[in-house]
Amino acid sequence: MMAKRQRVLLLMVLVASLAVLSMADRKLMSLVKPQPNQLTYHNGVVLRGDIPVSILWYGRFTPAQKAVVTDFVISLAAPLRAAPAPSVSQWWSSIHRLYLSKAVSVGKNAGAQGGGSGKITRVVLSGQVADERCSMGKSLRLSHLPALAAKARPAKGGVALVLTAQDVAVEGFCMSRCGTHGSVTRGGGAAYAWVGNSATQCPGQCAWPFHQPLYGPQAPPLVPPSGDVGMDGIVINVASMVAGAVTNPFGDGFYQGDRNAALEAATACTGVYGKGAYPGYAGQLLVDKATGSSYNAHGAHGRKYLLPALFDPNTSACSTLV
Repeated sequence: MMAKRQRVLLLMVLVASLAVLSMADRKLMSLVKPQPNQLTYHNGVVLRGDIPVSILWYGRFTPAQKAVVTDFVISLAAPLRAAPAPSVSQWWSSIHRLYLSKAVSVGKNAGAQGGGSGKITRVVLSGQVADERCSMGKSLRLSHLPALAAKARPAKGGVALVLTAQDVAVEGFCMSRCGTHGSVTRGGGAAYAWVGNSATQCPGQCAWPFHQPLYGPQAPPLVPPSGDVGMDGIVINVASMVAGAVTNPFGDGFYQGDRNAALEAATACTGVYGKGAYPGYAGQLLVDKATGSSYNAHGAHGRKYLLPALFDPNTSACSTLV
């Protein structure tokens, strides 16, 4: 009987001890609040100063299609007052203010540590190369992209913009990505950005909101400013990839999360184009009275564009033009 009482007493002590430990764990968990992921600077190099952009047109693009993109690149470098507000150059100046002015630079007119140079970063269209016959075939792997980018002959501190036509398949296109960016050569001083024309492959994924989405809330598609769903989708993704290529060109600049699957200046705000945006709704946008097209930025030669919101590290929120 005595032994039984001792076992019961020991069991009660153990239960009480576990209860105290459990209470301590809950208290610690309640005191330690997980920190949200922040888009931060990882002390690497960014592109700044005069950034030459060379374009490789891989596959067939019409002159009108090419003009949509070249006018966009020209718009990035235009003075702030060259186009009515909100403008493409205003969007670009936000990238400089929020990111590039605070980091180490490489290339022409590169400063040292951020804040040392007040000169606004400019994008300069430095050249174009056409490969209409698709010299590397129409089914590309991601490993082919640096070689394609090299064909555009990017300068140090510059960006090679590789654009693939609507009949060219690229590994992961539509399934996991609409574009990507990286380094032209390992350890080199030039970056590349690739974007595909999704018009016939996946416009609901890579040209939304100008096409009905494949999944999720189904709202009527918006009218594209250029009248070409695929090309206006390209501009959205070019803007996102170029923003990433200049703020995180070699994987050690500004990003959030896993380095191999990072969220960057624009991709951290995917699907946000205007105030009040939520999944399936692009936000409050401007509408052209003549064409009914939706946009949020004025560009060169009277162009109108839809550009992604940029993540503001100061407020931890997506900053929109409208």
